[in-house]
Amino acid sequence: MHQAAITDRSPHSPPYQRHRPEQTLLYQIIERHYPEFRDVMAMQGKSLPFHVQQEFADYLKCGRLEHGFLRVQCSECHHEHLVAFSCKRRGFCPSCGARRMAESAALLVDEVLPEQPIRQWVLSFPFQLRFLFASRPELMGRVLGIVYRAISSHLIKKSGFTRKTAQTGAVTLIQRFGSALNLNVHFHMLFLDGVYTTTPWGKSRFHRTNAPAQPELMELVHTISHRIAGFLEREGILERDEENSYLNLEEGDEDPMQQVLGCSVSYRIAVGPQQGRKVFTLQTIPAWEEDDRFAQVAKVSGFSLHAGVAAQAWERQKLERLCRYISRPAVSEKRLSLTSSGNIRYKLKTPYNDGTTHVIFEPLDFIAKLAALVPKPRVNLTRFHGVFAPNSKHRVDVTPAKRGKGCARKKIEDKTPEQHHQAMTWAQRLKRVFNIDVSVCPKCGGKTKVIASIEDQAVIDRILGHLMKKGALPSPPELLPATRASPDTGWFA
Repeated sequence: MHQAAITDRSPHSPPYQRHRPEQTLLYQIIERHYPEFRDVMAMQGKSLPFHVQQEFADYLKCGRLEHGFLRVQCSECHHEHLVAFSCKRRGFCPSCGARRMAESAALLVDEVLPEQPIRQWVLSFPFQLRFLFASRPELMGRVLGIVYRAISSHLIKKSGFTRKTAQTGAVTLIQRFGSALNLNVHFHMLFLDGVYTTTPWGKSRFHRTNAPAQPELMELVHTISHRIAGFLEREGILERDEENSYLNLEEGDEDPMQQVLGCSVSYRIAVGPQQGRKVFTLQTIPAWEEDDRFAQVAKVSGFSLHAGVAAQAWERQKLERLCRYISRPAVSEKRLSLTSSGNIRYKLKTPYNDGTTHVIFEPLDFIAKLAALVPKPRVNLTRFHGVFAPNSKHRVDVTPAKRGKGCARKKIEDKTPEQHHQAMTWAQRLKRVFNIDVSVCPKCGGKTKVIASIEDQAVIDRILGHLMKKGALPSPPELLPATRASPDTGWFA
């Protein structure tokens, strides 16, 4: 949900203003150029898949009062405000992505991850596999199982136990994007930094393991790459000869998104007269200092395994920040701007080793990059393994929520029905992330409640027309002006 403007300050929280997507540069770019991109694809005989078209259509309605809203009223002073509907899509909507980020991080920290040390393992893949997993996500799920078994077996063996006597667990968040808005399917796995064993009296006991050393990471990434290659070869996806290996993707030749996905994976332009060429980049002189963030990383044949970030048992705030980072939205509106020629400039979160700080897209190619980030329907991007899996008999013992197989409808500990009903509402998400309490009236401090859901277009138009006449709603904005890059920020390459 998105909230209408609140102008009066509450004594308990800072003032909150409705996010107005129509004023953002991202919204204006999509509104102006998406229809043209759709027409260009149609002229090439490539109709966009329904789920991609729906993503763009719903984004253009997200947070807009013109497409429906809730009426929220204070139960004491009867002050009202409007809450616009959100699209709840998973592709590139920054607002819904931020909501999902807050919800996912809170769920993991409050209900899933126990107060034990947690380590992040990040596995990246060669370009060909990124393309394969985006176009055939069912293979991605099976590969994830291979990766989990390799790392969990390593942890159990390192702890001095066997798979019959010890268990570990992980939560995987599958990210589909890179810093340059490129399609980059990779795994962020939050692993227990140790294993659980069961005592003779039926209690779970945790055994910590040491951080992985560089030789261990090298051995692991070798094992993972060989097992994945063997799996793909058995499935008939990977073909090998004496000198080379290549992917057999003949079944997907008719997929209209293949070209868009392939260009996004390989940093190339997908549409227009420059199609097939590398995207433009803005570079500065690269820094000489070594980056210690990648001290614990191993690379083999395009695979990269990193395990240098961990949170101790008592560092719950650090763990929640880590969870937010790996579940963050694909697009950052703060890093988006226009060049003086009307192209889109996107700033990298961290400069590349060659000094690249920005990527430059033509408008239609920018829309193509967003289209490539839309996941296929019914693909779960959060997976639970080991003791955290829903069917694990150990989940009820090790997770903070104490829910899982065999809990036999335990007293869902000491929470009233009202507390369970209110757990992680949209209002609570805002309060947790931004310290904003929208459930409290900004005028008198009373509690607010939803009194109506307005979805009929005639009623919507009548209410908004009345508010505009009163001056309570502003008129639609003009397109944001182009911004010129500073001459000392770099050069095109």
